[in-house]
Amino acid sequence: MQDKIDELRSRRDQALKGGGEERILEQIQKGKLFARERIHRLLDKDTFTELYMFAEHQCHDFGMDRKHIPGDGVVTGHGLIGGRRVFVYAHDATVFGGSVGAVSGKKIVDTIALSRDVGAPLIGLIDSAGARIQEGMDNVRGYARIFYEHVQSAGVVPQLSAIMGNCSGGASYSPALTDFVFQVDQTSRMFLTGPEVIRQVTGEVISFEDLGGARIHTRRSGVSHFFCKNDTQCLEQIRTLLTFLPQNNREHPPGLDTGDDPKRPVPAIEKIIPTDMKKSYDVRDVIRKLADRGDFLEVHELFARNMVIGFARLAGRPVGIVANQPKVLAGAIDIDASDKAARFIRFCDAFNFPLVTLVDNPGYLPGTAQEYGGIIRHGAKMLYAYSESTVPKISLVLRKAYGGGISAMCPKEMGTDQMFVLPTAEIAVVGAEPAVDILFRREIASAEDPESFRKTKIAEYRNAFCTPYHSASRQLVDAVIEPAEARAAIVGALLMLESKSTAARPWKKHGTIPL
Repeated sequence: MQDKIDELRSRRDQALKGGGEERILEQIQKGKLFARERIHRLLDKDTFTELYMFAEHQCHDFGMDRKHIPGDGVVTGHGLIGGRRVFVYAHDATVFGGSVGAVSGKKIVDTIALSRDVGAPLIGLIDSAGARIQEGMDNVRGYARIFYEHVQSAGVVPQLSAIMGNCSGGASYSPALTDFVFQVDQTSRMFLTGPEVIRQVTGEVISFEDLGGARIHTRRSGVSHFFCKNDTQCLEQIRTLLTFLPQNNREHPPGLDTGDDPKRPVPAIEKIIPTDMKKSYDVRDVIRKLADRGDFLEVHELFARNMVIGFARLAGRPVGIVANQPKVLAGAIDIDASDKAARFIRFCDAFNFPLVTLVDNPGYLPGTAQEYGGIIRHGAKMLYAYSESTVPKISLVLRKAYGGGISAMCPKEMGTDQMFVLPTAEIAVVGAEPAVDILFRREIASAEDPESFRKTKIAEYRNAFCTPYHSASRQLVDAVIEPAEARAAIVGALLMLESKSTAARPWKKHGTIPL
C-alpha cells in the first residue's frame, strides 16, 4: 500500500509544479501570480478542493505524444469565499501557454456544469494562449462547449471572469458570455484578432496594449467592468463583489447588519444638488449619502460615465443602483449608457436585486452620430429591461426628467412600484423653454417686447406643467418628499415591497430584446 501512496504523492507533487519552476519564475517576472497561487489567494484559506488534477491531453501529433503534464494547463475545483461555496478554474500559462484542448476544455466545461448543478458562483481566472492548434478540430469541442455551458448558466448562477494574461481569438467569447469581467492592467490583453493580423489585413499598426489592454476595455469598448492594477487587487475586487451576490437565482442577495439607521436623515443631499438645472454635480455623492455606511460598489466605473450603476445596501439589503450622472454629458443617455444600464438591470432582475433608480436626465443625447449608431435600438434596451424586470423597483427624481428620458429611467408606467420626487424637480415631456418657443413662436415674433413676453410664458408653462405637483395630481408619482427624507422613503418602500408578488404575464419562450 505504501508504494501506491508514495506514487500518488509523487504524481500530485508533479502536478502542483505545473510547467516547472523556471516557467513559474517567468510568470513572476512578468508581474503575474502562478495559477494555483491565484486560486489560493482568492479563496478562504485551506478550502480549495482540486478536481481532475491528473487529466492529460490525448494528442499524438506534432510531438505532443512526448509532452504530458498532469492537469493539461488548467486548474479546476471548488472552495469557499466568505464561507460560501464557489467554483473556480484558472488557466496555467506555464503549461502549453494555458492553451485549451479537448481535455482541458472538458475540465472547464465540467466545472461550469457542476457550479450550475450545485447552485454556486463560477469564477474563471483567464491566462491562456487560446485554442491548442496541435489538436486541430478537437479543440473546437472544448471551446464551443464552454460557450454553450456559459449560456446555460446565464441567469442561473453568477459568472465572473478575470483576464489576468492572454485572452485572444475565440477564447475572448468565454468572458464575454459571463456577467462581470475584471481585467489587470499591463499584464493582460483581450482581442479577437491580434496586431499582426490587423497589420496584414488593414495595414493598421497597433500595440497589444492599445488593442486589447485593460484601459481600452474598461474605458472605450466596455467589454471589461473592473480595472485592476495587479493580480492581487483583481482577486480582492472579486471577493468584494461576491459579498453582494447571491449564490444563485433562487436565493436573495445576502443581507448584512450594517448598523446604519434605516430612518437616518440625509440633509446633505439638499446641498449636493444645485437648484440651477444647468449646474452639474456628482450623483455618486448622493448615492453614498443614501447607502448604508456610504458603501457603494460601482460597476463599469470608467465606461459610459454619464450613467452610474453599481451595488449598495439599504437597511442591510443589497440593491442595484441605476443613476444619471449630471457631471458627464449633463446626464443625457447615449448608446453606451443605454447598453450599460440595460445589461445591469437584467442582471439585477435575474438575481433578485431590488432596483433603485435616481433620475436627473435631460433626455437622450442628440446628434447624427447617435442616430446613425442606432440610439433608437440601443435606447430601447433600457425600456425593455425595466419593463421585463419583476423585482421591486423604486425611483427618485432628483432634479429633472425630460422627454424620452422619462420612460428610459423607469416611471410608474414602466413598472416602478414606488416613485418619489424632490420638490425642486422638473418632470415634463419637454422643457419649458423649448416648449414655449414651439407653442408661442408667432406670438413671440409679434410681441412688442419679445424677450419679456417669452420669459413670462416660460414661467407660466413651468409652473403649470413642469412642477412635481402636476405629476402628483395625476398619480404619476407616489410622493413629493424633502431631500432629507430620501433615504427613509426609499428604505421604507424597499421593506414594504419585500413581499411583492409577481403578476402573471403572457407565456413566452423568451422575449425579443432589441439587441
